[in-house]
Amino acid sequence: MRNSLGRFDQIPFHMPEQLWFTELLNRLFARPATSLLHMLGIQPVHPALPITNFVAMQILVVLALLLLFIFVRGRLSVENPGGLQHLLEGSESFVQGQSHEIIGHHSEGFTPFLVALGFFILICSLIGLIPGFESPTASPSVPLGCALVAFFYYHLQGVRRQGALKYLAHFAGPMPLLAPLMIPIELVSHLARPLSLTVRLFANMYAGEQVTLAFLSVTYLVAPALFMGLHVFVSFLQAYIFALMAMMYVDGAVAHEH
Repeated sequence: MRNSLGRFDQIPFHMPEQLWFTELLNRLFARPATSLLHMLGIQPVHPALPITNFVAMQILVVLALLLLFIFVRGRLSVENPGGLQHLLEGSESFVQGQSHEIIGHHSEGFTPFLVALGFFILICSLIGLIPGFESPTASPSVPLGCALVAFFYYHLQGVRRQGALKYLAHFAGPMPLLAPLMIPIELVSHLARPLSLTVRLFANMYAGEQVTLAFLSVTYLVAPALFMGLHVFVSFLQAYIFALMAMMYVDGAVAHEH
């Protein structure tokens, strides 16, 4: 029922189911989080629970990656590298090799961003396999956020490498007479890229989680294990595809026409 001010704040809303880590964050940071959202002009659905599961899982992934990188950096060794150092160096070399083939000899400056993006998406997708956690990439907000970060990153790099005027001239095409046709086509093409990245990642991770949960509810061990293995494969594949598409977008932004 509406109250005398025409508000619905007396209606008993259904409280969302929260993971233990989300509950912990809300107990510790609910008030500052709500204040921050109000400053941004965002009204949380549940003011007492402003931190949602997918936000909490992203925070956990970022903290885990930071601790991992700090741990490995403190133990870097040329003479006796450890297993984690081999793993991270191999991942960096793989991304560097891929970006060198796509972007060219000046691709080294883009490798840190691409590696960080790939690792973030990968861990966000895999964390849902741990009991008590969820994959934040199974929520559309997280793939959209990653897609927007990649979108603004490659445009920024295009402007930095070529200058604003020269970069914007790419949208007009090679022939001035075709500019009225090429500009709308290029704009639509670029605006469709975040949507494509978002839908691809979200759809695959959401479908994988739902299939695994469905089989967990009707059977045990064998079938869920098979789908969990498939989930791991899809997680690696989607992280690779996302980083690869970001490489291609960067290449198109920084390439110099001859």
